Amino acid sequence: MAPHPSSALAFPDTGPTDRVDVPDDDYSAADQDALDGPTVATAVVGTPAHVDAEATTDSGHHDAEPSEESSEAEDTEDTEPDSGGSDDDEDDDALGAGTVPVAPAEAAPDAADDADPDAGGDQQAPDDGAAGTIPVAAVLETPPDAAEDDTTAIPVPTKPRRHLLPRHRGVRRALAALAVVVLLLVLVAAPSLLHALTRPGSDTVPARLAEWGRDHGLGSLVTWAEARQYDLDQPATGGAPAGGIPHPSGAVVDRPGGSPAPPPLPAPPGVAPLPGEGQWQTVVSTPHGDAVRLTTVRPDAAHTSFLVGVLWMDPVLVRGVLHPGTEDPGGDWPVPTSVDSTEQRTVVTAFSAGFRMQGDSHGGWYLDGREARPLLPGAASLVLHRDGKADVGAWGSEVGMSPDVVGVRQNLVPLVDHGVVNPTCATGGTAEWGSTVGQAAYINRSAFGVTASGAEIYVGGPALSVCTLGEILRSAGAVRGMELDINPAWVSGAYFHPTGQPRPDAFQLFPDEQVGAQHYLQTSSRDFVSFDLRSVGDATGAGSTPATSQHHVGKHQGSGDKRHP
Repeated sequence: MAPHPSSALAFPDTGPTDRVDVPDDDYSAADQDALDGPTVATAVVGTPAHVDAEATTDSGHHDAEPSEESSEAEDTEDTEPDSGGSDDDEDDDALGAGTVPVAPAEAAPDAADDADPDAGGDQQAPDDGAAGTIPVAAVLETPPDAAEDDTTAIPVPTKPRRHLLPRHRGVRRALAALAVVVLLLVLVAAPSLLHALTRPGSDTVPARLAEWGRDHGLGSLVTWAEARQYDLDQPATGGAPAGGIPHPSGAVVDRPGGSPAPPPLPAPPGVAPLPGEGQWQTVVSTPHGDAVRLTTVRPDAAHTSFLVGVLWMDPVLVRGVLHPGTEDPGGDWPVPTSVDSTEQRTVVTAFSAGFRMQGDSHGGWYLDGREARPLLPGAASLVLHRDGKADVGAWGSEVGMSPDVVGVRQNLVPLVDHGVVNPTCATGGTAEWGSTVGQAAYINRSAFGVTASGAEIYVGGPALSVCTLGEILRSAGAVRGMELDINPAWVSGAYFHPTGQPRPDAFQLFPDEQVGAQHYLQTSSRDFVSFDLRSVGDATGAGSTPATSQHHVGKHQGSGDKRHP
């Protein structure tokens, strides 16, 4: 086939097959001469070029008016085109009008054998009278630097058919059945998952998903994920806390009266104390004395850049309350699931109560004469009496049920007993310390205990193992104590400046605490313990006088949420 003089590439028509079928006996001499020359036809882009064989006359012209490009090509069929002449300009104008040149395709292989060698490879009708076929091909514009007669026919490759599903019928059926099962599981789980993500409270999305997983048989998977996360992000060792030991944001001046201040906490064994480390600061005071004191220490001699907060509460001036959570234990109870507006007038501290009660806590839950979970003998138990005083001990031996008991929260086994840290703190495993990342992992942990005089102690902070947590609790004066909660999403200690009005100023216990100080002023999904002043009168002016003005954070309208510096 003679290539179009102004083309470098020739493409076969990718649209519907439109061919000009001309019987052999209809060819005239003029027709054959026209085929031998560089005849060019044009077609509108995107529209197949239709040529009616019956419209061809004896003189070789079509009845339809030829396009400008076709006429130009026919008039100059025996001349060499000028690449820079007016013909190219006319072709460009035609292309700009939405047309492309179309050239005759090569002869079919069976017709090529009978073609005249002198015809330059042009197609010649077969001698047996069979119909000759002239395919219409789209021709691209020749680049200026391309050879005019260097035309390459580019076939359109046929893409292999890809099978999205295996061809084997049995495999397809198995995959379809699996898809149905997954869909059913999603439909069944969707309502409970939606509830977990939209329930009231300030729990984070990861915490909600983890709780949902534990409630739906995925506890082992959640624990495994937590362990892998710990392996990838263990707390750093060495270094020093940025800025040293901070002065509490909510520190106030001491007032005479109440219980005497406890002795300072020592620095971790083997390291020298930092300025202010272990020194008690008053954060809530009343006309009758200091109700709440706070100190900060480092967790151990290795993790020296972290800080742990310790609260001390005077049982003469405060009383404890056990609150249920909407999910844990759930149900209807006479005590609200938050520090409501009434309690906010006197609240001084609040903290999370313990592990989940679906089995991780290895214990029970009791409030106002009713068990949400059966109380278990030997379990470490935080007991609240009707007079508001708290106690801790092994259930059935050190503490037990009596008409004076209002609430009981059990969790694991005793951590401190008779002033000694449990010797199994490093070896007890899940049987004693729950299905967690492990008692030796250095993560956020919390604990509660009582001193020999009855004062209540709360410890919370990062980079703590079970053993180092117990050691800090013991060094704070606890003679009996228990571990409460773990992990950054749940270890949350806060203290407040009550004024006798709702929405007191709230403060976090330790630096980088993830749970907000106002967390317990709204609905909580899990149970917690709060301590309140024994009278609204004690709240008048409580915690309102700063110890040093440069450290005091000014109050904000409607409860400020302040971080421990």
